Amino acid sequence: MKKNLAVFFALIGWFAVITQFILMLENRVTSLPETVIRFFSFFTILTNTLVAIYFTLVSIAKNQESKPINAPGILTAITVYIIIVGLVYQLVLRQVWDPQGLQMIVDELLHTVIPLLVIIFWSIYERTKSINYSQIVKWAIYPLTYLLYVLTLGSFSNFYPYPFIDVATIGMTKTLLNSTVLLLIFLMISAFLLMVGKSIIKR
Repeated sequence: MKKNLAVFFALIGWFAVITQFILMLENRVTSLPETVIRFFSFFTILTNTLVAIYFTLVSIAKNQESKPINAPGILTAITVYIIIVGLVYQLVLRQVWDPQGLQMIVDELLHTVIPLLVIIFWSIYERTKSINYSQIVKWAIYPLTYLLYVLTLGSFSNFYPYPFIDVATIGMTKTLLNSTVLLLIFLMISAFLLMVGKSIIKR
């Protein structure tokens, strides 16, 4: 059952990411190299790619309890990342544009469907009793590295993938304030998932 779900979820993930890449290439307003760089500057794309890779590795693993892909905490970290993707889109970004046709379908897959699928998979298979709250600090490395990456990239290209970290428009102080708020939300969601897993799901 676990492997079958992983295969299905991996296919959905790769379809969404690859289709989004094709759509971005078809509608590009910059050079091909610049478009590719911009594509991989979106937290949504990087995180959904991470999700697709995770489910692919789970689906091909001979031993479903093998490490490191099935080590306690890996799935929870990925779940937190994709929840952030979904929440930020629903609360902040959904109202700033109106995708149509295939773009709308891909948008919903990336920001709504896949986050829900990951949460379902997490609720069934993650072993939260084996996870320590101290692991949350390690999980924060990915979003912090991402922030450093896009701010560095933006300082050269003047392109920032999201309005709340657009230094050119809102300034560095507001960008860092917004980033701090997102980091706190990340920490709270991480702690909440562990609490739910340990106290309610009890696995």
